[in-house]
Amino acid sequence: MFDVKQITINENMSVIEAIKKMDVTSKKILIVANEENKLMGVITDGDVRRWILKNGNLRNEVSYIMNTSPIVVNVGDEESALDIMKDKFIDAIPVVDRQNNVVNVVFWNKEVNGAFKMYGDIDIPVVIMAGGKGTRLYPYTKVLPKPLFPIGDTPIVERIINRFVDFGAKNFYMTINYKKNMIRSYFADIEKEYDIEFIEEEKPLGTGGSLSLLRGELITPFFISNCDILIDANYSDIYNFHQKNENKITMITSLKNFKIPYGIVDLDDSGIIKETQEKPEYTHLINTGMYIVEPDLLDYIPENQFFHITELIDLCIAKGYKVGTYPVSEDSWLDMGQFDEMDNMIKKLGVK
Repeated sequence: MFDVKQITINENMSVIEAIKKMDVTSKKILIVANEENKLMGVITDGDVRRWILKNGNLRNEVSYIMNTSPIVVNVGDEESALDIMKDKFIDAIPVVDRQNNVVNVVFWNKEVNGAFKMYGDIDIPVVIMAGGKGTRLYPYTKVLPKPLFPIGDTPIVERIINRFVDFGAKNFYMTINYKKNMIRSYFADIEKEYDIEFIEEEKPLGTGGSLSLLRGELITPFFISNCDILIDANYSDIYNFHQKNENKITMITSLKNFKIPYGIVDLDDSGIIKETQEKPEYTHLINTGMYIVEPDLLDYIPENQFFHITELIDLCIAKGYKVGTYPVSEDSWLDMGQFDEMDNMIKKLGVK
């Protein structure tokens, strides 16, 4: 039985500390209980996301965001949890006894029940940007292109594709330039349950320039992913969020904490110290390198020019188009762009 104490907190914990605990436990739910272990509420990653999008203060207590009337099952009724999760679009349910004490939590079993699809399959194209040289991983990228770097026994780009396939994606486009023949050869030799088309850049076009080569080809909203990241999130929920909010672009972001390892000082206009802070901590939303984009925006991308996707985002903002963000936790974003980050990805995925 799962030790529910691992994810149990009290109502006085701050939202930022709760987010950290979610990352440490790798669960997307926290149980809020009193000193007698009576259930007071639950906090999910969705509750955190909604608070962030409201620009809520992360130093506030979790009582501001917790659901005080969560769905629960009683001891002995655990078998009903799966049907409830499917019906209510939730992936974890607390188990309580007659005194409302929390005794367990039933989680959606990805290995047994498949990826948790909150709104069904995502039948839209996925574009993977794989044309860069991977200079941060030099000199190894002199031999092997970054998309084919193995994470365990599977290249990172194949893991990205497999994650999308879990959510129903079938059509992939991969922009290639550097060591393109090696990438082509790899995918020609493996069995796959999806279609993949390679888009060749004659020269490096940045993180967005190659999208001009897909003008007229993509006629529905589409995902974009860098070739060196994995996002552990519900992709069907991300797509639903994009549609529901009528965004032109939705950027998937990650909450990232930065701790300054020194005391810092603030000065007034005359150079006199007005405040000191000991090892302050800051929280920011970071661009993960995954997006959903509406197809009409391809008309704004210049042909055969180096162009970053962030330039397209800035252009949309300038035109007054709606650019949204779907935040995920720091632990849900895995990046292998640098060696220490690649080691962290291998560790978190539990591969050898």
